[in-house]
Amino acid sequence: MRTFTVQILDRRTHHQYQFSATPDRYILESAEAEGIQLPFSCRNGACTTCAVRVKSGDLWQPEAMGLSPKLQQQGYALLCVSYPRSNLTVETQDEDEVYELQFGRYFGQGKVRRSLPLDED
Repeated sequence: MRTFTVQILDRRTHHQYQFSATPDRYILESAEAEGIQLPFSCRNGACTTCAVRVKSGDLWQPEAMGLSPKLQQQGYALLCVSYPRSNLTVETQDEDEVYELQFGRYFGQGKVRRSLPLDED
């Protein structure tokens, strides 16, 4: 099976990692198999803890529920559910920044109001 070279710049620790990954295994799992510890939480593509920004290369992330299609088009990916499709260079992102990009427009806008009145018995 073909292998790809994955380079990850961890912005939090300023470490740069390089390892081989196959297209049938999640990138996070390939990193862990090489002893590389990267941030993660849910392992199912629902949060933004393992978010990266793709600098070069291509990946496939069919299960990335935690990222909108718009953010994916802007180059964001979740390592826990991403498969390499070429040699790849990515940079970890701050979880809170990505969460704000994804959900921020819904928070901090005051009290949530119901559009229909509740039936009172």
